[in-house]
Amino acid sequence: MPSIFIGATSSHAGKSLITASLCKIISKMGYRVAPFKAQNMSLNSFITRNGKEIAIAQAFQAQSAGIEPDERMNPILLKPKGNFISQLVVMGEAVGDISSKEYYRKVPELFEVVKSCYESLAEEYEIIVIEGAGGMAEINLYDRDIANIGTIRMANPDVYIVGDIERGGVFSSVYGTYSLLPSDVRDRVKGFIINKLRGYEDVLESGIKQIESMTGLKCIGILPFMDFPLFSEDSLSIPEWGSDGEICVLRLPRISNFTDFEPLRFAGVRFADLNEKDFDCDILIIPGTKDTIADLKALKDTGMDERIKKLAGKIPIIGICGGYQILGKELIDKGVEHGVIRTKGLGLLDAVTVFDVYRKTTRQVRKRVTGDAVILDRIKGNYVWGYEIHKGRSISRKPIFEDDGTVSDDGMVWGTYLHGLFWNDIVVRAVCDYLGIKYRKGEDGMDRLTKIVEEKMDIDFILRNLN
Repeated sequence: MPSIFIGATSSHAGKSLITASLCKIISKMGYRVAPFKAQNMSLNSFITRNGKEIAIAQAFQAQSAGIEPDERMNPILLKPKGNFISQLVVMGEAVGDISSKEYYRKVPELFEVVKSCYESLAEEYEIIVIEGAGGMAEINLYDRDIANIGTIRMANPDVYIVGDIERGGVFSSVYGTYSLLPSDVRDRVKGFIINKLRGYEDVLESGIKQIESMTGLKCIGILPFMDFPLFSEDSLSIPEWGSDGEICVLRLPRISNFTDFEPLRFAGVRFADLNEKDFDCDILIIPGTKDTIADLKALKDTGMDERIKKLAGKIPIIGICGGYQILGKELIDKGVEHGVIRTKGLGLLDAVTVFDVYRKTTRQVRKRVTGDAVILDRIKGNYVWGYEIHKGRSISRKPIFEDDGTVSDDGMVWGTYLHGLFWNDIVVRAVCDYLGIKYRKGEDGMDRLTKIVEEKMDIDFILRNLN
């Protein structure tokens, strides 16, 4: 099965977006293409049509390829919880919390899952575009590196190394990564890509010639820094959202699924640190979190809980998933997350959340707007799409999406379990109407990126070299 592997010298070098671009470009050529990432570590996730949880990057790549996201495309997902503990999701199902040492002991059995998924996809698709993880030359991890070394040895793909020039030292990082790879993996490398260039390409010419001469690799592309909104790979992307905006999202210590707010970026979205004293915004959003009770404690420790309460009734306060739970009266843990404890929420919503089973709710949903909440009142009676990823069940009154969520008596505070809510065009229009700004369809950054990749990367070289 012909396959392409996009690795990198470091995290946040652009692997996810380049992989998505290649999926889109090659699928437009008429090939049946699927993305694959053996193991991802991310708090941004997506629920497939059959209720399976995968990293949102692979869902985005699948959509770029024009196919339905599938749990086989990301068989292993790690969701960090802190203190070297992550929730382990296998084939879209959360199986438990695990330490890094425990995870490494499970690598042999997890790799069998990875292999089975890859082989299954290879039977259905003509080309697999594989994304690596982090920096691919972590020499201390080679014996247990599922996402890079293990996948390359399994799939025998053509390998391309992405270097991030914005970080500096791009030539040394490309050469060093290539040189440190095991010889059998190094033999699979066909070329390298320089990403995020802010200057002139000709400045790099002599360096590129030297690296090509020293390695025998070809530079197949120099991509410019993209100064337009693009899908966020991970939390390292948050600073790129800017520091101004009428919509403020709290940057919780364990923030998850902040990609919920990508469609609002044109309207102005900024992330606020918990130590921020004064809010100059028109809408405040408390986003999802991997650990609701721990992040609620962080709000109280910084005094942010009281600052939020003072805003109640003045501006809309919206809670999504964990943010919804935080806005309620009480959270009761019956031993699922932090032992048996009860803790007070912010008390802005008449809701009580109980954590009594480890199993998560993971499903796509379509619900009608039924509540009288600010912003949503403009679209009452319409249907919206979303997906749920949460532990705990909330007991509330005055639901706003049929049986989901709740709203305060004055309509100014509301919460819901629906991730992806702002990916509904009618919801974005309602936000713009409330803010008094002109709605405009957000620029399709992926289309623009794909055109740049087609222009700046040697796609013919990539296709000619496929086995």
